Amino acid sequence: MENTVKITAAEVNKLRKATGAGMMDCKKALVEAGGDFDKAIEVLRKKGQKVAEKRADRDSSEGAAIAKINADNTSGVAIVLGCETDFVGKNENFVALANQLADIALNHDSKEAFLAADFDGMTVAEKLVEQTGVIGEKLDITAFEKLDAPYVGQYVHINKIAALVGLSAKVDNAETLVKDVAMQVASMGATSLSYKDFDPAYVASETEARIAVIEKDNIELGRLGKTLKNVPKYISMAQLTPEVIAEAEEAAKAELKAEGKPEQIWDRILPGKMERFISDNTTLDQEQCLLDQKFIKDEKQTVADYVASYGDVAVTGFKRATVG
Repeated sequence: MENTVKITAAEVNKLRKATGAGMMDCKKALVEAGGDFDKAIEVLRKKGQKVAEKRADRDSSEGAAIAKINADNTSGVAIVLGCETDFVGKNENFVALANQLADIALNHDSKEAFLAADFDGMTVAEKLVEQTGVIGEKLDITAFEKLDAPYVGQYVHINKIAALVGLSAKVDNAETLVKDVAMQVASMGATSLSYKDFDPAYVASETEARIAVIEKDNIELGRLGKTLKNVPKYISMAQLTPEVIAEAEEAAKAELKAEGKPEQIWDRILPGKMERFISDNTTLDQEQCLLDQKFIKDEKQTVADYVASYGDVAVTGFKRATVG
């Protein structure tokens, strides 16, 4: 028996606006639901569930990274809405959905609370399932980062990397400072604010691993008759105790004496030698500690130097959410 349910263009458009589904999918859902709007949404949701089940083992390594800051700049969130292909990740409607989700995420402190939050009468988790059916690809929140501070700012790089940075206070031109530091976070991928955050076991393991690599390289360099690389004893300020610094200073003085430098000029030479010693033995900090990294806009100074130029303010924390 032929289905006689009459579906108007206005009903189809209403469903499309509510779900983002295509015109034909909306029309079929309305027909199946006998013209009932709520039932049609349920039809689309069930379709999404079936698609989601089929694509559950797919890799949602593409997508869009979005950052949002609240009205008084005291809280920020960075999320990644993951999908399967870069084509979908760059789609205007997909990015708009990611922005809607980020607006909701801003009001929640955890990914679990965010996924359980309301999205037009359904939970965010249910919305993702629905949109899986609409888009035809696995959708997932692959990153959720929240940051609170007296002043929070953000930077997003072509919807692929979203970074948040917190400051201890709102100072003059805080908007510029926090954006520049967030850009540093996005570009350089720091893992810690300071060497003080490192676990001692991690530093020890990283030291051993780096020394092993250099020693292996030196075997080949020696075979070729080339200059060998220096094998560091330390890689972080976490290892440069007062005793180590004192020992290095004594070694530098002995070197100056051996070079025949007059003792009365040592005080002018020693600071530079000690600065080089610290630089040569803190490579891990320079790579992974945000404040010790060279500032991307001026490599003559560190991020810590740049922050200090703004006066009595400090970076309290940072977060990074990346597609992939």
